[in-house]
Amino acid sequence: MISLGLFLFSSFLCHVATAGRTCPKPEEIPFATVVPLKTFYDPGEQIVYSCRPGYMARNGIRRFTCPLTGLWPANSLRCTPKICPFAGILENGAVRYTTFEYPNTIHFACNTGFYLNGSSSAQCTEEGKWSVDIPVCTPVTCPPPSVPKFATLNDFKSLTKNHSLYGKKAVFECLPHYAMFGNDTITCTEHGNWTKLPECKEVKCPFPSRPDNGFVNYPAKQTLYYKDKATYGCHDTYGLDGPEEVECNKFGNWSAQPSCKASCKLSVKKATVLYQGERVKLQEKFKDGMRHGEKVSFYCKNKEKKCSYTEDAQCVDGTIEIPKCFKEHSSLAFWKTDASDVKPC
Repeated sequence: MISLGLFLFSSFLCHVATAGRTCPKPEEIPFATVVPLKTFYDPGEQIVYSCRPGYMARNGIRRFTCPLTGLWPANSLRCTPKICPFAGILENGAVRYTTFEYPNTIHFACNTGFYLNGSSSAQCTEEGKWSVDIPVCTPVTCPPPSVPKFATLNDFKSLTKNHSLYGKKAVFECLPHYAMFGNDTITCTEHGNWTKLPECKEVKCPFPSRPDNGFVNYPAKQTLYYKDKATYGCHDTYGLDGPEEVECNKFGNWSAQPSCKASCKLSVKKATVLYQGERVKLQEKFKDGMRHGEKVSFYCKNKEKKCSYTEDAQCVDGTIEIPKCFKEHSSLAFWKTDASDVKPC
């Protein structure tokens, strides 16, 4: 009887000892919830792990029972994010993203000359689907260009309904007598509008004045307009300083004001000179004098080095300065060597 009593008493003490071991608050699993969630559990109580919306359970057990030992079993459950499908390629644009996992967001952008037809971003939802449809990059178009007053559309190619794509150009031309201020070419911009239009303004020029010792010819009409031309000339022994033809420019002025300059009479009777890279006899090439603006190079001697060098002389409105180093020899001094025949320095 004593042995049976001891056994029952020992069993009772063991039951009391084990019944007092409770399980602590369960391990936290990222992106998972526990039901019911308490600070401690009695042996035999159950808990259930559930992954939060947007996440899926991988490996491990989801349901656990608090054992008599008071220690929860090891849990290898993992909650991983759902993955949305490949977003696809955005034609004429780009898709910017890090991953396609929940709850990440992807962004859309179009190339220059295209605009987004749809949302600029999409989020991967709890269901593993994109929140919106992938947008479309639509070409930017410009309406038909306005034509400036007193101008015509010289070059323009359009699409249906006269609309133009980004980057396309239109070229204008002013009517006769009108000058263009601004760029004659406009461009369809990425914003769907045209660059600044030019202006066409009527331009008149005064009658050109006749130069001294010369003449000027221009159209025989009451008014001279933009791009009208005039031609200049000079009387004998005078040379034209400036272009032969001038034009009425967009600012109401002539492109140049030519004048007539006197020719030069040469005091030197005999000399070999350089003219436009060639050796010529001065008395033959310029027997009627040298025209204004013409230039020659005279030969001079370097007595110390016994060699020759050249110095320039130019006719300027009837005056030419002969280099001081030049020495003209008399035709009788046949024994003297001309500087042009001496080796160059």
